[in-house]
Parts: sequence; C-alpha cells; structure tokens
Amino acid sequence: MTPAPGPLNLITDVSGLVVGHAEAIDQLTGVTVLIPENPAITAIDQRGGAPGTRETDVLTLENTVDVSHALVFSGGSAFGLESATGVQRWLFERGCGFPVGQTHIPIVPCAVIFDLFANSTDATQPIVDYRELGRLSCEQANRQFSLGNAGAGRGAVAGELKGGTGSASLSDPQNDYMVGAIAVVNSAGSPVVPGSSVFWAWPFEQQNELGGQITPKHPDNLEPHFPRNLGPAAHTTLVAVATDAPLTSNQTKRLAIMAQDGLARALRPVHAPQDGDTVFALSTTGTSDAAAVVSIEILARLGALAADCTARAIARGVFEAESTTGTVSYRDKFFGGNN
Repeated sequence: MTPAPGPLNLITDVSGLVVGHAEAIDQLTGVTVLIPENPAITAIDQRGGAPGTRETDVLTLENTVDVSHALVFSGGSAFGLESATGVQRWLFERGCGFPVGQTHIPIVPCAVIFDLFANSTDATQPIVDYRELGRLSCEQANRQFSLGNAGAGRGAVAGELKGGTGSASLSDPQNDYMVGAIAVVNSAGSPVVPGSSVFWAWPFEQQNELGGQITPKHPDNLEPHFPRNLGPAAHTTLVAVATDAPLTSNQTKRLAIMAQDGLARALRPVHAPQDGDTVFALSTTGTSDAAAVVSIEILARLGALAADCTARAIARGVFEAESTTGTVSYRDKFFGGNN
C-alpha cells in the first residue's frame, strides 16, 4: 500500500489538532490558529530573509521549553503579531499553559505575512484588532476548516495569483502514522510553471485535489521571475507540519528541516531576501523517552511525507483561493472559475 490522504485531507487528520480562522470584516486580512489538544513538541526552521515572528527563540534546541500550546499565523505584518496575545489569553482562561509556580503561561509562537497592501496601495493599517481576531480564531477552532481566502490567507498573494490557506495530509501504512501540513501562501515566487496552468507541485497531487494536473511541457523560459511590486519585506509563506508519531525535540526539528523541501517543490523562487518563509513542526505525542521515539528510518520517511504534504498544501491554498480586487485567482485565470 502507498501513502494516501486522511479522511479530511487536512492537517487535522493528525489526532489531537484543531484549526480556527477569523477574518476582519471588509478587510483582506485574518488570523489562523492551530491548537493541539495537549502541549505539542514544537520546532522551527526559518529560511526566508525577512521573517516576522514572536516566541520562536524558545523553540531552539538549546533552550528549556520545547512545547507549544498553540501556533498562530496572521496577516498584518508585524502588527499581526498581536494576534498571539488574544490566543494566549484565551488559553490562559482555560487553564492551558506551561506551569510556573502558582500560575501557567501558554506558549504561543506566531508568524506573520505581509498583506498591508491587499486592500489598496495606501497601507493605512493597522486598523484591525488582531488580538480580537486571535481570540475569535480560537472560538472557531474545529477539525474541519475552510481553505483559500480564509484566516491568515484572506489577503495573501502568490506570485501574480491570489494566494491563500491550504492543507493536506498523508497516512503512512508502513508505520500507521499520520502526517499533515497547513500553509498560508503569500509568496514572491510563482506556484505555476511558466507559460502554463500547471502547478510546480503537480507530481504530488492526490485524489484530484488540484483539479487534475497534467504533465507539463518543458518551459521555454526558466528565468527567475518576481512580481513587479516586490518590496523589501513583502512576501512570506508560512507552513506547519504535524505528526502523531512520538518524536523528540531534535527529531521534530529534523521534520521541519525536511518539510522545507516542499516549499522548493511548490514555489519558484523561494527563500528569497524579501521572504519570511518559515516552517514549524509539531509532534502531538512527542516525548523525551528515548525508548519510545521512532527510529531514524521512520523519521526519514515521515520527513519525506511532510515535504510532500507541504507542497500539496501550498498548491491547494492557491487552487482554492478566490479572486479579489486587483488579484486574480488560479481558477479564474486559467479556467474561468470552472475548475
């Protein structure tokens, strides 16, 4: 048997995870939260040249805390980092957090995309209460969630197409573990092969999730192409991968590193100086018990599947997106919205 998508084909096929979205009314921006049922071993691999993050240093291997109680992706550039405060407060009120003396502190890493010009060329934001959007995203958290123009992907742009939120999963029959990914695609690079409607991620499509991709012809021009409006810190793709396999902190870090290959399979160019491209990895059953963790061979397989899920999640985020003022969607551009 070969790996296949889980029942939902979402990151929430990994047991113990829920995802919530909240969007600002009349604004092309929003927040997405990933909440584990129990604190999850969490790691980060950050390769873009212009990241916007909060509470990520705590996840480095030499530091003490290796778990998160939620993970937040937000629009709004650095202003969106405030969304994590709303999530943190929501978790605190429910007794979730890292125990410190007589209290508890929720560990909520956050990363943001730049969508300040999504509504107009006049970046008059922040007029959005990102803290409130963070709280609302927690209230909406569920195993089933929307893709495309949802949550942090509401105002995202992918190259010259509308970007968005995507997700995918794979169940590995060899070891009975599940792997999933969620992506917010706001990339400088293009998700499609030049001169065609074919996603760079086309070889990894599962069950017609990208409309039935075809093998592309070799492109005539492979010159790296960036949108004309590319600014000094204007683009970012954010990804979280998760598994129910028991991993240590070191192994979870390796999962994040291997998952980064999915960005290179789905976007071109990627990891540029203007990008904040970042991958988080979570093990929902992580452990410090060396006897309980998976073998190196299984970890390598999980990392390969995580990279495949990442590429598919990125492509799905673009495929499911809808056109907005000034930005055409993949389906409208290539198929008149009929795919």
